[in-house]
Amino acid sequence: MLDRLSLRIRVLLFFALLAAGALAALAVGGWVVLSRNAAPDLMAPLLQAGILAGFLIVFLVTGIWYLFDTHVARAIDALANAIRTRALADVNEDIGAEKDRARYLGDLAPAAAAITRSLAQTRSALAESVARETSRLSAEKARLEKLLADVPVAVLLCTADYQLVFYNGQAVTILEAGGAPGLDRNLLDYLREGPVTHAYDRLSKLNDPEAATDLICATTSTGRLLAGRMRVLRRTDNTRRPGFVLTLRDVTADLATHAAREALLAEVFDRVRRPAANLQTVIGVLSEDAGTAQAPDLTAALMAEVRVLSAAITDLGKRYDEGRGDWLPLGQIRARDLLDGISAQFSALGLQIDTHGPDLMLTCDGFELALFFRWLGEKLAKTGHASGFRLELAEEDGPGAVFDMLWQGEALAVGAFDIWLTEPISADLPDLTPRAVLNAHATEAWTEARPDGWASVRLPIPNARRATRRPAPIEREVVYDFELLSKERNAEVLESRLEDLTYVVFDTETTGLTPSSDEIVQIAAVRLVNGRRVQREVFDTLVDPKRPIPQSSTEVHGITEDMVKGAPTMAEAGKRFHDFARGAVLVAHNAPFDMEFLRRHESAIGASFDHPVLDTVLLSAVVYGQLEQHSLDALTARLGITIPEEARHTAIGDTVATADAFLKLMPMLKSRGLVTFGDVLAEVRRHGRLLKDLNTPS
Repeated sequence: MLDRLSLRIRVLLFFALLAAGALAALAVGGWVVLSRNAAPDLMAPLLQAGILAGFLIVFLVTGIWYLFDTHVARAIDALANAIRTRALADVNEDIGAEKDRARYLGDLAPAAAAITRSLAQTRSALAESVARETSRLSAEKARLEKLLADVPVAVLLCTADYQLVFYNGQAVTILEAGGAPGLDRNLLDYLREGPVTHAYDRLSKLNDPEAATDLICATTSTGRLLAGRMRVLRRTDNTRRPGFVLTLRDVTADLATHAAREALLAEVFDRVRRPAANLQTVIGVLSEDAGTAQAPDLTAALMAEVRVLSAAITDLGKRYDEGRGDWLPLGQIRARDLLDGISAQFSALGLQIDTHGPDLMLTCDGFELALFFRWLGEKLAKTGHASGFRLELAEEDGPGAVFDMLWQGEALAVGAFDIWLTEPISADLPDLTPRAVLNAHATEAWTEARPDGWASVRLPIPNARRATRRPAPIEREVVYDFELLSKERNAEVLESRLEDLTYVVFDTETTGLTPSSDEIVQIAAVRLVNGRRVQREVFDTLVDPKRPIPQSSTEVHGITEDMVKGAPTMAEAGKRFHDFARGAVLVAHNAPFDMEFLRRHESAIGASFDHPVLDTVLLSAVVYGQLEQHSLDALTARLGITIPEEARHTAIGDTVATADAFLKLMPMLKSRGLVTFGDVLAEVRRHGRLLKDLNTPS
C-alpha cells in the first residue's frame, strides 16, 4: 500500500504521525501528572499549557514539514524525474535547474549530474561507434530501398492478419484512392476481401514457401481491377501463421483496351458478314441469269452491297488505326536523340544526311524508326536516287508530327516503294519488314514529288508533343517495419501494451478559442507505429471555415482567409482525417479542446470520433507531477525537443513536437510500471481535476 504512494505523501504522513505522537505524549504526560497530584488548582493551568504546547507542536511540525517538502521531497522528485528523463528520453542536457533545487541534498545532486553526464558521454560514444559500423549497411539498405521504390508494380508485405508491414511507392499510387496506405493498417480496407483471403487460405494450407498463386482483385473504393501474385513467407514459428507478399498491377486499362478490341472484332465480323453473304447470293444469281432482264436490277443490288461493304471496311479500319496506339508498347523518345541516332546510322553507311526539327517528345519505338530510315537511305543510295539526304521533322496541327526524308532527284515510284516495304529491313532481322514497323506505329508512309526538284518519303507520327522541362520527380520511398510480423495483438485496447498500439498524433488551428462557435482552419496529424514516427504517413490540410478569420488568430497561426479559399470544408477534411486515424489511438496536447471541435461536426462528417484518446498534458502530469508546468513549450523544453520558431503554432509543427514528446514519455511511463493502455488510463484519471480524461464516459 505505502509503496504506491509518492515520496511527498509519505513524507507528509511521517510528519503527521510525528505531530500526532507529540500530542499524544503531551496528553499522556499531563494525565500522569494530574493523576498523581491531588491539587485541583493544577488542572486548569496544565490544560491551558497542554493546549498551547499542542498548537506550538503542530505549528513547528508543519513548518518543518513545509521546509522538508520544499527543499528535500520536491527536490528529490525533481532530481529523480531529471535522471529518468535523461536516461529514458535520450536527453543529453546537463542537470541545471534541478541541481539548484537540490542544493540542500548535499552531494546527491552533483553525483546525479556526474552520472547523467557520464551516461550522455557513453551514449554519444556508443552512437558514434554504431554509426561507423553501420554506415556500409545503411548505404546498402538505401540502395535496396531505392530499387524497391522504383519497382513498377506494387509490392506489399502483410501479416497473417492482413496488417501492412511493408509497401512501396507504386502501392501508394494504386491504393491511394481508398486513402493512402499506412503501416499496421488492414489490407482489406483497400482491397475486396474474397480473392485475397481465398488465395491466402489456399497457400497457407500448402505450407510450401515456394508456392505462389495468381489472383484478380478489385479496390474497395473505385473498383479498379488489379492483377496480383501472392507468396506466403517461410514459417518461422509453428505457433503463428506466416505473413505473405503480394504484388499488384493495375490492369483496368488493359482489360478495357482488350474489351474494346474484342468489341471491334465482333463488330467487324457482324458488319462484314452480312454484305459479304448478300454479295455471294447476288453473284450466284448473276452467274445463273446472265443476259436476262433481271441483270440491271441485280447489278444495282450488287453495287449497293459493294458500297455498304466498302464503307464498313473503311470505317472499321479507321477505328482500328485510331485505337491501335492504346495497346502498342511504345515509349516516349526525345526527337533530338532520335535524329542524332539516325545521323549515326547514316555515317556508318558512308552516307550524308542533315537533320532538322523542333524539340518534340515522340511516342514511338526509336530503335525501329532509326532502322527504318537507315534502310530507306541505303535502298535509295543503291538504286541511284541519291547519296545525300535531309531529314526534317515538323509539327502538325493535331497531336502528331511528320518526318520528311528528302533528296534532290527523281521521285520514288509508288509501286516500287510498296514492294520495298515487304522486304526484310536488315539481314540481322529477317522477320522485321518496313511494313511491320509502320504497322507497329499505326501509320503509313508514301512518296511525293515536289515542284522545287526535291523528292521525299513522308512518315507521320500519330502522337507527339512539345518537349518541356522535366518535372521534379515524385518522391517514392518504401515504408516498412518488419517487427510488425512478430507483434502479438490483443483484442482489447485496455490490455494492449503501449508499444503495440498504433497512434495518430494530431493538432488543429482554429479561428478562436471557443469550440462551441469557432471553426477549424487547419488539421495536421502523423502516425506512430511500433514506437516510431512513420515519416511518409502525414496528414496536413487547410480547412475552409466558411466564416471570417479574425486578425488576432491569424497573428498566432499565420493562416489568412485567402489561404483557405478553395480548401476542403470541415465535412470533407474531417472525413479524410477520420479515415487517416482509423483503428488508432488519438493523441493530442490539451485534447479536450481539439476533440470538441471535431465532435461538433460528427453529423456533417458522417462518422464518430470514438477513438481511445491520450492527452500529453495528463501524461506529463503523471510523469512530472501536477505542480510542474505542462504547456507544450515547457514539456518539449524539459524533454530536449526544439520546435523551430517558424513551425510553432502551426498544426504540423505542433503535431510533430507532440509526437516526439509522446515517444519520449512512453519509456518513462513504462519505468513507472505503467505498461498497458489500461495502466496509463487508470493513472491518468487520478489527475482529472487538472484536465478532463476523454475516455471517461460523460
